[in-house]
Amino acid sequence: MAKDIYGHFHPDEHHFVDKAWDWVERAAEQHAVKLTDFLDPRQAFILHSLVNRHPDVHCRLDGGYEAAERRRAIIAPDYRSLESEDMAMAVLAVSSGDGKFLTLEHGDYMGAILGLGMKRDKVGDIHVIEGGCHCLVTQDAADYLHLNLSQVHRVHVQTELLSLDKLELAQVQLEELHLSVASMRMDGIVSDVFRLSRAKVLVPIQAGRCRVNWKLEEDPSKPLKEGDMISLQGFGRFKVLEVEGVSKKGRIRVKIGKFI
Repeated sequence: MAKDIYGHFHPDEHHFVDKAWDWVERAAEQHAVKLTDFLDPRQAFILHSLVNRHPDVHCRLDGGYEAAERRRAIIAPDYRSLESEDMAMAVLAVSSGDGKFLTLEHGDYMGAILGLGMKRDKVGDIHVIEGGCHCLVTQDAADYLHLNLSQVHRVHVQTELLSLDKLELAQVQLEELHLSVASMRMDGIVSDVFRLSRAKVLVPIQAGRCRVNWKLEEDPSKPLKEGDMISLQGFGRFKVLEVEGVSKKGRIRVKIGKFI
């Protein structure tokens, strides 16, 4: 692969670019079929971009349901049909009889799973639902999690493996915020959304803890636009729902959806 393609990606992404291009080359030259673990949306975009550079390769992305954020990919020579390929996923249903799930959140379940030594790539979307959670996992990790996940944030739990058609989806909840900002600079909007000072926002941004549309972003002055998804590690994430216009004083009115 020509190294000039690196210019399209952040240096922290080069390792994944190399790995993904190797999958593409193996599919083209060795007729290999590769089923990946779960990819985040940025990784899926990178893979799709690389697949499009090779005329003899195609791929399919699937996260277990239509609107999945994290998805597995299968990469193969273009003559091979991928629609009927098994994406090897299961639903890990977590429940408890003690009624303490009101205090458990997405991060609690993820922390418990990673605490068992499980790689993040083996886990897809996690849906916190009434009475527990439904978590997409790779088939090769399913049995291990089923046998070993017994506690989530000091709450004792039971697990069950279900087929994909039994998956229950969480209702996405957004807290709407209406901001009046001087500009669409990332640091200013992040500061207002998370109620932090500009100085405190700069530290995590410059430390590589901020992503815009799942891409690492270290430039505090980056202008945001309608539809952008922003996450700040340790604080949460939000979406720019709408740029509503400019006030008489020249300030920009922005509607934000903060994930809760």
